[in-house]
Amino acid sequence: MSVYDKLKQAGITLPPISAPVAAFVPYVRSGKLLFLSGHIAKRDGKPWVGQLGGQLTTAQGKQAARGVAVDLIGTLHVAAENLDNIDRIVKLMILVNSAPGFTEQHMVANGASELLVEVFGDIGAHARSAFGVAQIPFGSCVEIDLVAEIK
Repeated sequence: MSVYDKLKQAGITLPPISAPVAAFVPYVRSGKLLFLSGHIAKRDGKPWVGQLGGQLTTAQGKQAARGVAVDLIGTLHVAAENLDNIDRIVKLMILVNSAPGFTEQHMVANGASELLVEVFGDIGAHARSAFGVAQIPFGSCVEIDLVAEIK
């Protein structure tokens, strides 16, 4: 089953690529690697604001990370010209806007990781880092960047 069939089966429609809001580009290709700039969590088209362990629960953070992964797949679609050209999701870096004492960044990150494996299968399994940070641009709760290898 193609990646597009899996997305359709999951009820996911890919969003258009978002224009950068600062001095960077949405992605860069270097050889066979695609580096996607960080994407922030959004709800109803606006930054999903809040700190995990403060205003937001781990479950809400996981949902936000899944949404970011959908946006990343949309950018990946444009960058690779076809998602079936992806050879491997290599690495994610997840930044979680965390209240002091919050230690479940890895659980929040699972929202993105699980979706990538669901959609890409074995090639969606990746290395990752998850960090708790004091703040993310626009007060967003989660930001994720992604590295993928293309065929």
